[in-house]
Amino acid sequence: MQRFTNKVALITGAASGIGKATAERLIQEGAAVFCVDLQAAALQETVAEFEKAGAKAEAYACDVSDEAQVKACIQRCIASFGQLDTLINMAGILRFVNTHECSLETFTLITKVNLIGTFLLCREALPELIKTKGNIVNAASTSALQGLPWGAAYGASKAGILALTRSIAVDYALQGVRANCVAPGDILTPIASGLEFPKDANFDLLRRISSLTGGKGPEVVAGVIAMLASEDGCHITGECIRVDGGTLA
Repeated sequence: MQRFTNKVALITGAASGIGKATAERLIQEGAAVFCVDLQAAALQETVAEFEKAGAKAEAYACDVSDEAQVKACIQRCIASFGQLDTLINMAGILRFVNTHECSLETFTLITKVNLIGTFLLCREALPELIKTKGNIVNAASTSALQGLPWGAAYGASKAGILALTRSIAVDYALQGVRANCVAPGDILTPIASGLEFPKDANFDLLRRISSLTGGKGPEVVAGVIAMLASEDGCHITGECIRVDGGTLA
């Protein structure tokens, strides 16, 4: 399939995990990709891989929670590629902590990166997406739909992304812009590596967020994102699609 020929996608969190897998998928289908991540060295390595394979790609280091950096990011994307057809917000962070032990600093950091970062990218990209009648795909999570043990801040940020996405879908439908979410669950990505748990953590609670079929790689989410961002998803907006192996079935 070549659903993204002559299309430009801006993808955050593109250095690894779902963001990288999505960039790979869209490149395979003909897209030019503007790859954004805070991890500059890892991002450069990723984009070098893409370019070696013949893809049209550019790396851009950006803190998505910084308003000035986000504005400059969108401007650079348009300067480099001339248009923007799809915005895919996959940048995010996760911390596990008991709510009564969660500092305001930690709660604010998670909210800034996950929710405010998504908002800023959407806000700055929308004028360009209106021009191309493009679309947005954001990263919600199963934690937006059910309680996540030790994850009040993360779950709150993802629920906020879900509400934000639905509002954008309604606000801009008549201007030809679609907005959707994916809600991954039990996906094997670097966001979960090296996580620390509360000292009193009851790991039986993790069964609540385990899929029926075992964890899967980020490529299974990338396939759903590609569908939503393509013309195959032309009649889908304001939707949240779970990619969780039956976790919430």
